[in-house]
Amino acid sequence: MICLGIDTSCYTTSAALADDRGLLLSERRLLPVKTGDAGLRQSDAVFLHVKQLPELVERLFSQTALKPDCVCASAAPRSDEDSYMPVFRVGAGVGRSIAAALHVPFFETTHQLGHLRAARVDSGLRAERYLALHLSGGTTDVLLCEGESVRMLGTCLDLHAGQLVDRIGVLLGQPFPAGPYMEKLAEGTDAKGLIPSTVSGASCHLSGAETKLRQLSKSLTPAELSAETYDVLCRTILKMLENAAHETGVHEALLFGGVMSSLRLRGLCLTRVQKRRIPLSLYFGKPELSGDNAAGVALIGLNRLQRGS
Repeated sequence: MICLGIDTSCYTTSAALADDRGLLLSERRLLPVKTGDAGLRQSDAVFLHVKQLPELVERLFSQTALKPDCVCASAAPRSDEDSYMPVFRVGAGVGRSIAAALHVPFFETTHQLGHLRAARVDSGLRAERYLALHLSGGTTDVLLCEGESVRMLGTCLDLHAGQLVDRIGVLLGQPFPAGPYMEKLAEGTDAKGLIPSTVSGASCHLSGAETKLRQLSKSLTPAELSAETYDVLCRTILKMLENAAHETGVHEALLFGGVMSSLRLRGLCLTRVQKRRIPLSLYFGKPELSGDNAAGVALIGLNRLQRGS
């Protein structure tokens, strides 16, 4: 059995094939953002997906003669009833059309569930009930997960983690998305903990951190400012997870999303948990499967086909 997965997020077009052995092929392409901009309008992103998705699917199937037995697409950001973004309707519409042409089942899932499923691949996490942290440009969510059941415990109440990284990166003259460039700037530089973290329960605020970082940009070097950005993110997300663990009694946490593909941020989190003896066991999605991708969507569709959903 083979499933074609499609995901059209705010910043990435992606398609993937999965079978009983796991992920077969994966193609993804970032949506182009003009130099100096810190994101895209939904209308622009929709147009770019309409242009890129057919090219991506063609490239995917140019590598194999296999035909999918089902198609699965992310149709919304989250599982909430009112969760909606126009970009995801591009992938869902194309996926439904392909399934109809091939006379195979079509399944819908969410962007976040796709991320969760992809993050579990080779993560080492065995628990069926666990905490998850989804850290990206549009998400800073702490979740309690059990199978495909997901309950949000907390989120960022103003500015998301990826937005913080991208805004400071663009301020420093880096291209969007700025994460890889910020990470490189911070190499060999230790933070001094100059930015206070603001956490309440499993939720947080990051707009104050942005304001303070902008103020410090006049006195800190780009390397120092980048290091402080990752440092405040590390302290913030670990406090959110620690509070969630206290609330639920669950201490295993899976960390994923585009921001969590940063090896620097992963290292900072692991070091802080160990040094401060924070009662958390951290697991990470593979870096190449932490950013937006359709791998998890394909695996979800395959599982539903196997169950006869």
